[in-house]
Amino acid sequence: MPASIFAANLSQVMIKDINKALKPQVETLLNHSLYSKVRSPKELQVFMEHHVFAVWDFMSLLKALQQNLTKTTNPWFPVGNPETRYLINEIVLAEETDVNFYGKHQSHYEMYIDAMEKAGANTTKIHSFLDQVIHGTDIYLIIAASDLPWSIKQFLKFTFETISEGKPHKIASAFTFGREGLIPGMFTSIIGNIQKNFPEKDLQLFKYYFDRHIELDDDEHGPMAFEMIEHLCGKDTDKWQEVEAIAKQALDARIDLWDGIEREIELLTNTTANS
Repeated sequence: MPASIFAANLSQVMIKDINKALKPQVETLLNHSLYSKVRSPKELQVFMEHHVFAVWDFMSLLKALQQNLTKTTNPWFPVGNPETRYLINEIVLAEETDVNFYGKHQSHYEMYIDAMEKAGANTTKIHSFLDQVIHGTDIYLIIAASDLPWSIKQFLKFTFETISEGKPHKIASAFTFGREGLIPGMFTSIIGNIQKNFPEKDLQLFKYYFDRHIELDDDEHGPMAFEMIEHLCGKDTDKWQEVEAIAKQALDARIDLWDGIEREIELLTNTTANS
């Protein structure tokens, strides 16, 4: 069997095995009780005020991949696999400069901020955090010194620890299995509950953001991200094992984030009921 065919067959088997190993965590996320707790505008605002940090740090994972897999500094010269370069640049183009609800170019993070403001969510914490990032030097100190909930801090810490390690296949694993491969199903669950609980509220920007993610990740970015993993790991079984380990950690971090949002909503509900 030619080496290229062997590598392709191995990659398909490994991805299938990893997805099987991740199934319990994925099922936990797809059926998380958090979705049923978002029943009022205030609860939706709490969700958005937490989730926006995952929307933001997603771009750091993506940019870390672009920096590792393409040449982003001068003088330029071709590096790495041309197919992998194409895959990551294509994803960056759509995530950083997609077409928003109004037909203008905007990053998905900026779309989400607009959706938060439209829904009445508070953007003070994310803006304050980014101000410190822009003027700060150490992301870990900024995270530790912030007054963010533990679940958000742990989520961000995992992301930047993975980035700092500088291993493209690990970063790609967090990006692919923890984000791109998971998002369509998870976001579909969220949107279903949002539409059921808020049929009359103007959430068009919020829904547009999710719809764009579902469309891009399901049809384009998800398959492209898995292809990137295949290129990065090839026949290296050690890399495949590390990919699975990071994927599990990424999903655990997301579950912790979802649990944290649920606790915040329950606290809000109990406080409202007792007031």
